Amino acid sequence: MDEFFASGRVADLLLGLMALEAALLGVYRHLAGRGPPLAGLLANLGAGACLLLALRTLLTGGGWHVAALWLSGALILHLVDLATRWRHG
Repeated sequence: MDEFFASGRVADLLLGLMALEAALLGVYRHLAGRGPPLAGLLANLGAGACLLLALRTLLTGGGWHVAALWLSGALILHLVDLATRWRHG
């Protein structure tokens, strides 16, 4: 289990599950015409993906500057998500 975390594979697994979630929600929205707006959904999942990539960077010995870039991306996408919710709410 230590190797699973230290190698960053835990982040890879979670990123894969997030991609599956996005695909399933996108298909559901396409077929049913209901569900979360895709722009907000993608911004929300993108922010989470950036956080996971920052975690993966640090777990695998990447530099703090790379993690900081991922965290900046998460902040930007979080703000996009908030803006879409604010506009639609």
